[in-house]
Amino acid sequence: MNRLLLAGLIIMANLALAQTSKFDAWNEFAKTKFEPKYYEKLGEYLFYPSFPENLKALEGKEITVEGFYVPFAPEEGNYIILSKYPMSQCFFCGGGGPESIAEVTFKGSMPKFQVDDLITVKGKLKLNASDIDHVNFILEDAILVKK
Repeated sequence: MNRLLLAGLIIMANLALAQTSKFDAWNEFAKTKFEPKYYEKLGEYLFYPSFPENLKALEGKEITVEGFYVPFAPEEGNYIILSKYPMSQCFFCGGGGPESIAEVTFKGSMPKFQVDDLITVKGKLKLNASDIDHVNFILEDAILVKK
């Protein structure tokens, strides 16, 4: 009887721990280090990422990210920018850094959003260290999970 009770307690403890260990993409993105390097074509310094190994291990895998829709009208492309912060605090308008935004390319048609809509998307993580036309963290083939 004692063994059965002990086994039950261990299983319940494991279930409780599994439910609280939720993946936080923004926290993982924030572990990226950035260093300035001279970019010849523009004649100025840009910040280039050095991704941590645990983030590199997630590349190509499906992750979920919750954030705020930031209106961004690229000349080409079917993507949006998702921000950890509302527009007034985002990377483009406020004090956020490059680790606080992600580019999201949707599978199929792109949903419509309003400024600062809090949305949740799921897609395959792509890390970008060199293409200055795109941000460092990209979710490809994304779907809208929650609006």
